[in-house]
Amino acid sequence: MSVLEDRLIWLKQVREDVLEPERPIVDPHHHLWPGEFKYLLADLWQDTDDGHNILKTVFIECSQEYLTAGAESLMPVGETQFVRDIALKANKQPGKAQICGIVGHANLLLGDAVELVLESHISEGKGLFKGVRHAGGWDHHDEIGNSHHSPPHELYLSESFSKGLESLEKSNLSFEAWQYHHQINEVSAIAKSHPNLKINLNHFSGPIGIGPYQDKSDEIFDIWKKDVKELASFKNVYAKLGGLAMPINGFDFHKQAKPPTSDEIVERHRHFYDYSIEVFGPERCMFESNFPVDKQSVSYHVIWNAFKKIAASFSEEDKDYLFRKTAENFYSL
Repeated sequence: MSVLEDRLIWLKQVREDVLEPERPIVDPHHHLWPGEFKYLLADLWQDTDDGHNILKTVFIECSQEYLTAGAESLMPVGETQFVRDIALKANKQPGKAQICGIVGHANLLLGDAVELVLESHISEGKGLFKGVRHAGGWDHHDEIGNSHHSPPHELYLSESFSKGLESLEKSNLSFEAWQYHHQINEVSAIAKSHPNLKINLNHFSGPIGIGPYQDKSDEIFDIWKKDVKELASFKNVYAKLGGLAMPINGFDFHKQAKPPTSDEIVERHRHFYDYSIEVFGPERCMFESNFPVDKQSVSYHVIWNAFKKIAASFSEEDKDYLFRKTAENFYSL
């Protein structure tokens, strides 16, 4: 039995009735992977068809299916081509969740030269290409791995990166910020110097809960609150609410004999959600699945049940922003 098959059996131990099954949802953050740990259209649909009313999704880059020939700078365009073809295939079954947006990768350290890469993404995306993620997660501890783009220290503060962001803005594309909790101020610096650039903060800025950060959750949360409040003061920044079930966050759901229920997710995570919604406002917040990465710890129908419980006391208008409208507005879906 493969690791993936074993994980799916583990997840099936917890089954919940789906809350508010008719509520329209846009899932603004998922990945697609071929290969051994595959997560392709059939796998995505197995999750999105599991009781919640998922209408649209946005694919976020994960370094898959890059071109293998030609200029190195253009190789990430292969991922856009790969997802575009899957999205076109999905169009043949309009009753299912549709991939309506693609966020790809381009090396923003190229500065002005990144414009050629962005043009290629836009051309190959056929209307689906919405923005770029260049991950900046960096930590000086050996136990903590840096982001998949192997960023240097203070990537987001470099002059050439800033030039790349200017090209992004000229192309009317958004920037997906993915880094760790102690780097939120770097995103604030970007937001301040690029006030017209639309920025989406991924996964609460990755609060680390393993290695040297283990057992420091209260201390980290207090610092995180201060930094994220400052970030939220920049109106061009939006927040994705999700991604806390990754092993790096230290909640260790993936080590349990049984996966968590939605109540367990709410109990352990809601302080991050509540504070983010408080400082950004529902109109700049969007719930996200981060699947299949968070599938290591929780099933799709359970995580969306948790989101619905977190939002239970909000007005209908605010709920619509959190589950659908903010994502549609940000990505122009």
